[in-house]
This record gives sequence, C-alpha cells and structure tokens, in this order.
Amino acid sequence: MLDFDVAQSRLAAAGKPPSISESCTLDQARGRVLAQTLFATVDMPPADNSAMDGYAINYADYTPGKRFPVQQRCYAGDPAQPLQKGNSIRLFTGSVIPEGADTVVMQEDGAEVDNEFEIHRPPAQGSHVRPQGEDVHAGDQIVAKGTLIQAAQIAMLASQGYAEVTVYAPLKVGILTTGDELIQPGQPRSPEQIYNSNGPMLAAMVENMGAKVVHLLHAADTEESLHSAFSTLLASCDLVITVGGVSVGEKDLVKPVIGQLGGSLDLWRVCMKPGKPVALAHSGTTPIVCLPGNPVSAFAVFTLLVSPLIRTMQGRTQVVPDVQYGRLSTDRKFNDKRDDFLRVRAEYSSDGLSRLSPFTQQGSGIISSLPWASGFARVPANTVMQGGDVVAYYDFQHWLA
Repeated sequence: MLDFDVAQSRLAAAGKPPSISESCTLDQARGRVLAQTLFATVDMPPADNSAMDGYAINYADYTPGKRFPVQQRCYAGDPAQPLQKGNSIRLFTGSVIPEGADTVVMQEDGAEVDNEFEIHRPPAQGSHVRPQGEDVHAGDQIVAKGTLIQAAQIAMLASQGYAEVTVYAPLKVGILTTGDELIQPGQPRSPEQIYNSNGPMLAAMVENMGAKVVHLLHAADTEESLHSAFSTLLASCDLVITVGGVSVGEKDLVKPVIGQLGGSLDLWRVCMKPGKPVALAHSGTTPIVCLPGNPVSAFAVFTLLVSPLIRTMQGRTQVVPDVQYGRLSTDRKFNDKRDDFLRVRAEYSSDGLSRLSPFTQQGSGIISSLPWASGFARVPANTVMQGGDVVAYYDFQHWLA
C-alpha cells in the first residue's frame, strides 16, 4: 500500500496553480485567493491619536495641583488646534493629538470644573498616545499573494483604502456520483435503495473551501451514462471528483470509461483507514480524482488528500494545513495495519493539549460520526495507541477551509 504522506504529496502536486486572475470589489472578495501581494498605502494610524477619552497636555507643563484651561473640545475626525502653553484640549478615543501635546490624561484621572481640567493622578509622559505608524507603515507588505481572503484580511485591506483586489478565478469543480442503488433525497425509496449523501456532502465541502461546484451529476452504472457525464464535466471543469465505481466489480465502469476518454488511471491502495482505495487520472490537464463510495471514506479522503490538491489549484500559498496534536481520551486501544484516522471530538485541556475523545463506533459506515466529530486523530500503522497518548490531530476547521 502507498504510504499516506506520499499519497498526500502526490495528490497535492496533481494539479497546477491558476494562471487566470480577475478584479473583484472588496465586498466580494471573501473566500477568494489573492493573486498579487499588496502593500500598505498609508501609515496606520495615519497620525498620532488618543487611545482614551481624556485631555491632551504637554507633560512639561504639569505640576501637581495645576489646572489646565480647556482650549478646545476635539472629537475624532475633527482637526485639532495647536496646543497653547499651559492649556489642555479635550480629546476622545481616536482624536488626533494636537501639535504641541505629548501626553493624554484619562478623564478618570482628573476632573473638569468651569472649563478647567485638574489632574488628580500624576500622568506618565507619553501615556495613551497611539503613535503614527504604530500598526503599519506605508510600504509594508500587508497581505501576500496566495492568501485566502477572509474577514481579517478584508479589515486590513479596507483600512488601507483598497476598494478592489486582484484574485484568481474561482476553481471550477465537477462532482460525479455513481451507483444504481442511489436515489436523490426527497424521492420515494425502495428497500434496496439508499439516499445519495455523497453528492450533497462533497458539494458542501468544495464550496466551503471557496471553490465553485459547476456540476453535480449522478450516473447510472452503464458506459453510456458515464460517458455522457464525463463529457459534460470535462468540458467545463478544472477538477473532477468521482465517488464509487473504480473497483473491479462487473459494474465498476469508471476506470474503463476514463481510459476510453484518453485518460490513464492510477489506482492506489493508500495505507489509511477509512479510505484505502483512491484513484487519480488526467484528461488533458484536468485531474480526475476517484474516491471510495462509502460516505465516511469519501469524507476522509477528501479532507486529507483532496483538499491539498484544491488549495494548489486555487493558488494558495499554504497547501497542507498545519497538523496539531492532542491527547487521546479513551479506554480502548487502537492498532491497525494502516494509519487509522479516528473520528474524534477535541475538548480544551488545562495541560495545553486538546483532549481527543473517539466516537464510540469507528466503522466506515457510521455516518453519524461525521457531524459529531471535530477532526481526525491519526494512529500510525502497526502502533498501539491508548488513553493518554499524544497523537496528530487534523482539525476540520483548518483542513476543510
């Protein structure tokens, strides 16, 4: 069987980064990938300003008991007068520090009476002043090319006046489910049939990563149906993901149909549980990834092996998310000939390592484990792991984003 980490690396390299970019407004940029590195256009803050509601003074004018006439009340956004010697200016959070002032005294540290401010607690020189450029200097790099744009990046870009950004075109993904036993949710079901959960599940996973599902198709177990589906998908998709139909049964027709379309398919037996059978092909430059038909296996393979490929094809800088670590919390022992990816729920622990509790049933048919779990805990092949042992943890929040 192919080593899991080798399989992950091969999948991550199976597609090419994008070459097409486009401009979009900042309010449409969430979930897009930045196609150019951006730099600060202004200092942040653009001028010294007050971190508190208070009174601006020149520290050299301070003596205990001195009263400072209030020269001006300057709100955030108002221009400040130059501070006259011995005076104060009433400021509010965000107000510009007046010329000639170097210290802000919090309003709680004194009292204003008859338009004079008396300081009750001695100030420290320079206190409560946010200096110009404290956060960012004009010319600093603020967001790197290949970054997935989320709310934090939008805040930074908006603060620098960017109304539009250059992003890569969305990755277009096609999903094909197979199997005569599957019917769409909402339809009447016979005892021998099951609802198709793979299609909606994978579509949600793809969309959550910022890619675009342009086709979600289902094909019957016939060459004609598969030919028609692949023709549609390959004509308009950057990446095709199929589920089921790549084994060696009489109705496992995906592999021969891909061959008829000019693709060569590598079928791997990956050293992982769940999700051992994974296939990769190309039709021209379009990667085709074939997942096992079991929904839990398909979920695991997509999360751990396909998501890096999607990030590569989106143009992201970080293709493989960081692996975290946690401590197993269980009375059971785990030991398998393959790397076992346990569905676990992570909970905070005071020792700094998350406590990882495995779902009670770890069978590949237990779909109820997926909404319960927060990630996968990895038990290496031929290794006994039990409660208290530290294991690698693959958090869904990072691996499916």
